[in-house]
Amino acid sequence: MTTDASRADGLTPAGPAPAGLTPATLQQLIKDGRGPRLLDVRTPGEFRTVHIPGSYNVPLNTLREHRAELLAHLDEDVVLVCRSGARAAQAEQALAEAGLPNLRVLDGGVTAWEIAGAPVNRGEARWDLERQVRLVAGSVVLVTGVAGLFVPGVHLIGTAIGAGLTFAAIGNTCAMGMLLSKLPYNRGPRTDLRTVIASLRDRS
Repeated sequence: MTTDASRADGLTPAGPAPAGLTPATLQQLIKDGRGPRLLDVRTPGEFRTVHIPGSYNVPLNTLREHRAELLAHLDEDVVLVCRSGARAAQAEQALAEAGLPNLRVLDGGVTAWEIAGAPVNRGEARWDLERQVRLVAGSVVLVTGVAGLFVPGVHLIGTAIGAGLTFAAIGNTCAMGMLLSKLPYNRGPRTDLRTVIASLRDRS
């Protein structure tokens, strides 16, 4: 299973990995007044729970859909952020395909940023997508495994889940994460793209 469940939009990365930026380096850039624009591509729910101060929330699916609009307001000094780096790599691919080169991804994502003791803004706590995927997948395997002792063939559902997780690891995608990201629990407040673009324009 992909560690950032969240390879939730189904993109499969291609080409070389994007350049990374360590939390320590990013902190220093911000301290020196040279902080890049931070685009957080997690779900609104995850962003509301915890995010790096000054970052903009543009969920991965929204970014893919409106990347042409965003492109006009982004320069090359952009760092993409997610929970652990996987979704940010997908966002880098999408923006690179739209014509924005030299993007960077925050190494280890928000998880590494917090471990480094860097400042964050916190809101209502909720489970991230990776944890939700583990819960749902584990519960289905457990329930169907037990039910299979009494109802022949039910255990095959768990086998299918296992096959799906294996495919997710190989292809670096996660259909279950994609479905879970659409739940109201994960959506949180809807991202207002016009507000994001206006903020980006103000910083131009």
